[in-house]
Amino acid sequence: MIRRIDLRGQVLSRSELLQVLPRPEVGVEQAVDAVAPVLADVRSRGGAALRDLAERFDGVRPQHLRVPAAALDEALAGLDPVVRAALEEAVVRVRAVHADQLPGEHTTVLADGAEVRQRWIPVQRVGLYAPGGLAVYPSSVIMNVVAAQEAGVPELAVASPPQKDSGGLPHATILAACALLGVDEVYAVGGAQAVAMFAYGATGSEPADGEVLCEPVDVVTGPGNVYVAAAKRLVRGVVGIDAEAGPTEIAVLADDSADPGHVALDLISQAEHDPMAASVLVTPSVELAGAVESKLVDLAEATKHTARVTTALAGPQSAVVVVDDLDQGLAVVDAYGAEHLEIQTVGAAELAQRVRSAGAIFVGPYSPVSLGDYMAGSNHVLPTGGTARFASGLGVHAFLRSVQVVDYSREALAEVAERIVAVANDEDLPAHGEAVRGRF
Repeated sequence: MIRRIDLRGQVLSRSELLQVLPRPEVGVEQAVDAVAPVLADVRSRGGAALRDLAERFDGVRPQHLRVPAAALDEALAGLDPVVRAALEEAVVRVRAVHADQLPGEHTTVLADGAEVRQRWIPVQRVGLYAPGGLAVYPSSVIMNVVAAQEAGVPELAVASPPQKDSGGLPHATILAACALLGVDEVYAVGGAQAVAMFAYGATGSEPADGEVLCEPVDVVTGPGNVYVAAAKRLVRGVVGIDAEAGPTEIAVLADDSADPGHVALDLISQAEHDPMAASVLVTPSVELAGAVESKLVDLAEATKHTARVTTALAGPQSAVVVVDDLDQGLAVVDAYGAEHLEIQTVGAAELAQRVRSAGAIFVGPYSPVSLGDYMAGSNHVLPTGGTARFASGLGVHAFLRSVQVVDYSREALAEVAERIVAVANDEDLPAHGEAVRGRF
């Protein structure tokens, strides 16, 4: 079902590791060409394009692109009390973690009258995406919205795909989560077209209709499929993005102390997201590798989404990687840069401190990725496709801008004036120096 890659006895460079490690056949690069016309269509035709694209990709033509307030209220009123209690607990935990992420402002005094203050200012408006294709993700609503709220963003808009079974509105649980968090600007728009709507804004449903449907935002965040990730790559620069959070990934670094049943369950838990989901085990134990492979066969047959799981595990993006030891295993997972990295080894906490590339790290047998998906308090919107090597998971920082405020007195400027002039002249920018000398 899942292939095995044996790296024992090999000393591979980082570039060589990147060549042999599992990756999907269709990545963001390949999806960009398919997504570019969608973005152009939404930018040109606004709401009319959004309805046409919903009919094409979601199989339903929404009557309301912006969800009516009554639908939000109705969804919250009809939410299963048990689910509501679980979502409320998740909100409490996620809010606590993200409140602690807020950076403090500070002032550096360089001399009398010479100060540089560091300020953190939230962006004005954000577009938050909650997927709704193969599964429903009220948890993603929580992750996006709470992080933005704790950052102090004044305007929040959420988009999620329209559903046939919901009369062209997003799934009722998505709407209920929005209402629970006090978000009233919600759109029945999915996929790359939602990213385009947020980035460029959109007018009404017809080209001649100049009424504004959705104002452009400053930052777009949220997970999605490979096409959503490609759309975010294309609009980056027009708006800010959190990261390219595409099809999900899990890597498990485990030794012979790990329970093969736990490892197999965790690999399957991510495989059920999407046929393109990646499940990777890295281990120095041939015995553990074999036991996990055997467990995967039995568990995949027993799980609800057997076809989806089997496709994901058998795909080129998934593998069991056998290494010489945990040091080599650490080099492998760092090169891979997984969205989710579980460490199930002796001394897992110490090993976690050595990891350099991962969206989030889950330490020990009782910190599964599922915990992080819902109740850990951490954010589950994380970089994928190896971008965890340079990108961070979603947090308040995605919605904040660092601004330096320079405040010098006449005397403080005079103290460094001639040095400014010297550097300016050396750079052949004499007007820079004159702008200082002219003040005296």
